[in-house]
Amino acid sequence: MVSGITPEQFQKNAWNTRKVAAALFPEEEWVLKETNIYVAKSRLSEEFDEINKWNKEIAQVRILTSRGNVAYFLPEQKTQAQMYADTVINGEVVELKTVSGNRSTLGSDFRQGYKQGAAIIRGRSDIQEHSVFIRLLSNLEVDSVRAKIAGELKVRTGKGHFICYFEIISKLFTWTFDELRAIIHK
Repeated sequence: MVSGITPEQFQKNAWNTRKVAAALFPEEEWVLKETNIYVAKSRLSEEFDEINKWNKEIAQVRILTSRGNVAYFLPEQKTQAQMYADTVINGEVVELKTVSGNRSTLGSDFRQGYKQGAAIIRGRSDIQEHSVFIRLLSNLEVDSVRAKIAGELKVRTGKGHFICYFEIISKLFTWTFDELRAIIHK
């Protein structure tokens, strides 16, 4: 999930994203909402029913799509016991979070996002990775955030990425879960 991708990589990302979204929801219809952003037709009512939530999520996704990534907003999938991830971006299931609190809040929101991504791919052999994207509004240092998430991952074995947009410094960072776990095991 980086900027400056080649046209070939963009095409591959777009195809992989569509493939994963369709595998998760084969009966769903996908509507092009704006450049590089598709929305499950069944989710379109959220734009009007839950306007604040929708505006926050679309703003988060625009951070990534403005850098050449492709996003599909998944249908709302809530049960009594579980909420599921929001999107597929570049072929990976991605849960979106906005954090404005301290390191403890960051850890809590990451854990929740991790669980939501893991829940939607549980039992699937065709989709192996899920990621968490956090738009960080707090003034936390990059190394502090990286260390906090590494600590959260030490008891988790899934594959994927932690993507963090530091709003205050306007910078986007992406680390694999394995890269972050390696910090703990040094």
